[in-house]
Amino acid sequence: MRTPLIDRREFLRAAGAGFAAAMAPSAWAKTLDTDAVFATAFVKRDGSNGAAVLSEAGKLLHTIDLPDRGHDVTFDPVSKRSVVFARQPGTFAVVFDHTGRDEPQTVASVAGRHFFGHGVFSADGTLLYATENDFDNAAGVVGVYDAHAKFKRIGEFPTYGTGPHELLLLSDGRTIAVANGGIETHPDYGRAEINIATMKPSYVLVDRLTGDLTEKHELPPALHQLSIRHMDADRSGTVWFGCQYRGPGTDRPPLVGRAPRGKDLQLLDMSQDVLSGFRNYIGSVAANPAAGTIAVSSPEGNSLAVIDAASSRVVATKALVEVCGVAPDGKGFMATTGAGEIIEAGGATRSEPDYVWDNHVLRIEQVG
Repeated sequence: MRTPLIDRREFLRAAGAGFAAAMAPSAWAKTLDTDAVFATAFVKRDGSNGAAVLSEAGKLLHTIDLPDRGHDVTFDPVSKRSVVFARQPGTFAVVFDHTGRDEPQTVASVAGRHFFGHGVFSADGTLLYATENDFDNAAGVVGVYDAHAKFKRIGEFPTYGTGPHELLLLSDGRTIAVANGGIETHPDYGRAEINIATMKPSYVLVDRLTGDLTEKHELPPALHQLSIRHMDADRSGTVWFGCQYRGPGTDRPPLVGRAPRGKDLQLLDMSQDVLSGFRNYIGSVAANPAAGTIAVSSPEGNSLAVIDAASSRVVATKALVEVCGVAPDGKGFMATTGAGEIIEAGGATRSEPDYVWDNHVLRIEQVG
């Protein structure tokens, strides 16, 4: 779930003395007064890596170190723990137990696997699911980790495709949606993409309890180089996805689509002006259920677009340098950029020039 709830008092108590000591009194005051915090990975200008907690006003509240570059963050409102995953082909995930019972824990990928940067908890918080690469067999898998046993890896199931990226737990609590990007990689070749000529992306639904495939959808053959990467679900439960095109740069294929359950994928017909602004690359997708809108961002094209979920029409666009992270914020969206900017929904901008914010930002609401 992309917008988990966390009680403000629980957040403050759970953060523990170490967290408090790292924050100035003014930062604590901001946390007390805010309705939400945001979590995101970053790279600093000096080359160090970490994850950060931001206030609703975009103030940097707290940071933690990471051994290498992070990607996305997920949060479990049951245990009050969050996990930041390494960017592919990274082999670590870092767990933060905000209750203060344990020190942060690094989870290593098992032999023959690496992380793809995304994960999600089961609704009861007992299991963590992460997209991974079975790189010797060029096959995607979802690794399953027992959150009650120090995140021991207890199994895996296939994603029925290659290069899985983001995954979502759907509202039934049992079905996991996976975006198979279709791109084969191997850590021996870093981030090199091996099979561009033959790639076959797909969108699949998998039963998380049995590992059985319940739906699989592929794009038309003419769009086989349109890598499905990032997703979010709107208030009706429909999944929206964004793509990254690996074909000729002069092409302007559709980059955003809908995946209604039990139906074929539906690609949005956007104007050429909007598509040109994306430069064939969608870096993040976020839904705002309260507003009925979807935001998609392109750091390659320095462009952010907002879509009305009911009509599938683009209702707003904004030029932002290296924009990628987007998360719901009131009736709009917070955005973060590779230039260190944090832009509130109302347009106010805060800059942290020493920070390059990574591709994603997660909203954690505080209630109570």
